[in-house]
Amino acid sequence: MRIEEDLKLDYSDVLIRPKRSALSSRKEVNLEREFKFRHGDKNWKGIPIIASNMDGIGTISMMKSLSKQKMMVALHKHYESERYSEIIDEFTFLTSGIKEEDLEKLEALQKNKPIRFICLDVANGYTERFVSVVSRVREMCPDSIIMAGNVVTGEMTEQLILSGADIIKIGIGPGSVCTTRAKAGVGYPQLSAVIECADAAHGLNGMVCADGGCTNPGDIAKAFGAGADFVMLGGMLAGHTESELELIEKDGLQYCEYYGSSSQKAMQKHSGGKAEYRASEGKEVLIPFKGDVSKTLEEILGGVRSACTYAGAETLKQLSKCTTFVRVSNQTNNIFGLPQ
Repeated sequence: MRIEEDLKLDYSDVLIRPKRSALSSRKEVNLEREFKFRHGDKNWKGIPIIASNMDGIGTISMMKSLSKQKMMVALHKHYESERYSEIIDEFTFLTSGIKEEDLEKLEALQKNKPIRFICLDVANGYTERFVSVVSRVREMCPDSIIMAGNVVTGEMTEQLILSGADIIKIGIGPGSVCTTRAKAGVGYPQLSAVIECADAAHGLNGMVCADGGCTNPGDIAKAFGAGADFVMLGGMLAGHTESELELIEKDGLQYCEYYGSSSQKAMQKHSGGKAEYRASEGKEVLIPFKGDVSKTLEEILGGVRSACTYAGAETLKQLSKCTTFVRVSNQTNNIFGLPQ
C-alpha cells in the first residue's frame, strides 16, 4: 500500500481565470476542430462534443439532432444490427463491448459496410483482456477511428494508444449516475485525470475524450481547457425527446428515466439481471422532461463560446493554451438539475 500526496482536482475545484481579449463577440469564436488521427485513415472536422453511449443518450434520434450541429454521438450497443443502416458516418461512433458476441457483431457489421468510428467501451480499461481486444479490433478494422476506455492514468492511456486506439476515454466514477467511487472506492478526480492523460496521449499523437462529470457548460469548457480533444456528455443530454424512452407522469409533470450503464435497471433490461458476483455501480433517477435537445445544445455551445471569449481564445483549439486555472473552494452550479 502507498499513498500519493500530489493534489488532484475535479471541475468544481477550479475556475478559468479571465484575460484580456481581442474578441468583440461570442459569434467570432470558432468551435469546430479538424483532427488527423494516429491510426484512422481520414481527417474529421466538427464540434468535438459526443453524446454518451448510454440508454437514453446514445440514440439514433440524438444522432440525427446533434449531427445538424456537427456534433457526434456514440450509439449505445443495444440496437439490432438492421438499425445501423441509419447511421450518419461522419458524426457517429458505433459502440461495442468486449465479449465474444460483441466482437462477432462488430465484425459482421464491418464486413457489410466499413465502420468509420468505433467506441470500445468497458467500465475498467485496465485489464489485459481489454488491451488485447483493442489490438484485435485494430487488425479487424485497420482504417477505423477507434475510441477506447475508460481509464484515468497516463501509463494506461499510452498502452491503449500503442495497442491501436486513436482516442482514449477518460473517467472512472465522475458521472452523475455512476456509483463506482462509492461501491468500489475506485476513481480519480476528473480534471486532473484529463490533464495527465491528455499530456500522455498527445506525446504519442493520440487524443483523449473527457467522459463524465460535466454538469454545466462551464465544466465542458474546463475539460477543453485541461487538454481534452473531445468531451462526452451523458446527464446534460438526458430527458429530451431524442432519448427514445417512455415519459413518466408524476404529480402532473413529465419525466424521463436516466440510469447508469451498470445500474440494476440496465442490467435487468439488457442482461436479464445482475450477476450474484457483482454489485450494481450505477443508479436510476428521474429527469424532468426537457423537450427537444436543440435548446440545450444552444446553451451548451453558447457557454463554451463565452468561456473562449473570457480566456481570449478565438478558436476551441486555442482554449487549452489560453487557460489558467484558479483553485477555489468546492462549488456547485448545477443548472441542469443533475443528481449529486
